[in-house]
Amino acid sequence: MPKMKTNSSAKKRFSLTGSGKIKRNKAFLNHILTKKAKKRKRNLGKSTIVTDMDSSNIKFLLTIGK
Repeated sequence: MPKMKTNSSAKKRFSLTGSGKIKRNKAFLNHILTKKAKKRKRNLGKSTIVTDMDSSNIKFLLTIGK
């Protein structure tokens, strides 16, 4: 049986932390920034952890889990 391929879009968007959690960047920071507050834009620039509900699907795309 051939090896399972990693999803190319997922490997560009997600990365693993040292503890095994999945890190992602936040959306809505590309355009139409004039109507967004400074605080909101600053917080959108930070990365965050994927929720437990979605992490199993992302691990499947990254071929980490089953």
